[in-house]
Amino acid sequence: MIMACSSQEKKSNTFPFTNDLIHETSPYLLQHAHNPVHWHAWNEKTLALAQKERKLILISIGYAACHWCHVMEHESFENEEVAKLMNDNFICIKVDREERPDVDQVYMDAVQLLNGSGGWPLNAIALPDTKPFWGGTYFPKERWVEVLTQIAGLWKENPEKIKAYAQQLTAEVRNKNILIKNTTTRKVSSAQLKKILVTWRKYFDTEKGGYRQAPKFPMPNNYHFLLRHAVQTHDADLLDYVNTTLTQMAYGGIYDQIGGGFARYATDTKWHIPHFEKMLYDNAQLVSLYSDAYLITRNPLYKKVVYQTLEFVQRELTDPVHGAFYSSLDADSNSEAGNLEEGAYYTWTIPEIKKITGADFPLCKDYYNINTYGLWADGKYVLIRRESDTAFALSHHISFDALTSKIQSWQKKMLKVRQKRARPRLDNKVLTAWNALMLKAYTDAYRVFGEEKFLQAAQKNAKFLKNTMLQENGSLRRNFKDDKVSINAYLEDYALTIDAFIALYEMSAQEEYLLLAKQLTGYTISHFYDRNSQLFFFTSDIDSRLITRKIEWVDNVIPASNSTMAMNLFKLSHFFENRDYQHMSYQMLQAVLDKAAAYPVGYSNWLQLGANFSGKFYEIAITGKQAEQRLQSLNKFYIPNKILAVSEKASDLPLLQHRFNATKTLLYICVDNSCRLPYEQVDQVVQQIDTTY
Repeated sequence: MIMACSSQEKKSNTFPFTNDLIHETSPYLLQHAHNPVHWHAWNEKTLALAQKERKLILISIGYAACHWCHVMEHESFENEEVAKLMNDNFICIKVDREERPDVDQVYMDAVQLLNGSGGWPLNAIALPDTKPFWGGTYFPKERWVEVLTQIAGLWKENPEKIKAYAQQLTAEVRNKNILIKNTTTRKVSSAQLKKILVTWRKYFDTEKGGYRQAPKFPMPNNYHFLLRHAVQTHDADLLDYVNTTLTQMAYGGIYDQIGGGFARYATDTKWHIPHFEKMLYDNAQLVSLYSDAYLITRNPLYKKVVYQTLEFVQRELTDPVHGAFYSSLDADSNSEAGNLEEGAYYTWTIPEIKKITGADFPLCKDYYNINTYGLWADGKYVLIRRESDTAFALSHHISFDALTSKIQSWQKKMLKVRQKRARPRLDNKVLTAWNALMLKAYTDAYRVFGEEKFLQAAQKNAKFLKNTMLQENGSLRRNFKDDKVSINAYLEDYALTIDAFIALYEMSAQEEYLLLAKQLTGYTISHFYDRNSQLFFFTSDIDSRLITRKIEWVDNVIPASNSTMAMNLFKLSHFFENRDYQHMSYQMLQAVLDKAAAYPVGYSNWLQLGANFSGKFYEIAITGKQAEQRLQSLNKFYIPNKILAVSEKASDLPLLQHRFNATKTLLYICVDNSCRLPYEQVDQVVQQIDTTY
């Protein structure tokens, strides 16, 4: 087990240095503010300094919850000899990848081109004009010193060689960003989607869920599409695979069995040993996924996951004043010995569990597999389950209700004990895009479970985004910390906020959020749209230029900003009868269809859009004094191919205009703005909807 020591706990008192990070607000940058390295933030002043001094730029990128970032800091960046080597030969820049994903994308591309893969910490070295020529990820101290010494020597002896290689690598980075403009129009069909699944299935782990590999990452947008496709095509095997995946993740150590919420990923094939950092964006998307899965299956495990995860978010990642959500919890925390260790907060020893559970220890031991199956290392255990509560109760000759009571008691006691431990460090910066994901998560949970507190949390966060992150000129800001907003928002901030506002409108009938979504879409088209590729740049036309202006189209752990934007345009085209939006959305989809067929894992959110285009898509309008009650009834059904326009009073929105009746609550079903006569009961509507394609 690797021990790490935070720079905030160990400061140099002998080495003369200046460190500009002390003026930053990012918790990750502040973690390095007392390193002997003369770190700078990424800004125009720093880049101008590199040009003036004609020094190479050393760019080190990470994030606050990154375990190996802490390890490299402890080994190298806190070391005075290493710091002197860095300070003498380089302009050293620290970047929080979560604040500046634009910078991270460029140098990640460079490192992947150089090495075939990348990760964090991400370390790159560039010319004074920011063109990269070398890079990698984590380096042990000895190797780091060796590499820096060689590069510093080469820059002095043969700078032209480095410049030539930087030119070549920069050209490759720019070429990687090119997507050929679509010049054909192909109808998206259900047959195409089914054909894509043939390729995809080859990677399924049908026993433990996920993909046949380690580490295993939850990929919420993958399983959201697969869940939808399974239901809409009546594919029982696919539905079984998705349920296996969701169940095994919920049983696994990747899920916090005591406090709720998911860790970043599992290092093994059985979802047992997590990389213990907890990210807001993972938990937000998994809440949405498990909510929909519950709507389809009525599996009580899924409901428990949603409620426990949202309790974790409310308890540990929520700003109670603004209703904003913090970014992450670190993988590392201090052990009893005072050493910073990965997983120290979450793991257990047998004596600890015996003391907490007393006479129940044998039962608790079996339930959480305090045995060779659940052993991590050094006598510590990561709690993991192997079967349902019903099956466990039966095999242990205890009633289901009695078992449920005991589990709740164990969890309450163990959580109380755990909260007395040194807590993982909190990254309390607030990011617009990630907040939008959690806003959407609360909205989805409200849609499925009808808990008023979920809607209230969503509305409070939406108010924060509207009043704080939205500026008078119609733009968004990316970052909020210490009551200050900073950094121009990126495409993902706009796309995910628009998506969340649309969802909140559908559940709350507050038209301002739908109108804000349309307003933000107009701003995005004006400042991000690329007419050559017919996609959107990641940065706006008012941002400082990097060596290339990226277009993000591959879905990753978070869906690509372009796939989200394409879905937004599709939905808004139906809300506002806007054919231009629909055409833009369709052209964007056409641009990636061939790539989706070859690598569906990276295009699942695009495939959601393809599913919308491949079959009937319904516009359901609910209007009248009982509109909210009808909405709640309709929400009990899984209908993925729809939008909802809802109002308890007269409205000028296109789908609601001239449809209000003061004495009746009416439900209209429309396809491409062609509507049937209205119904008064939800079951009449559901009978008319075809969810297959």
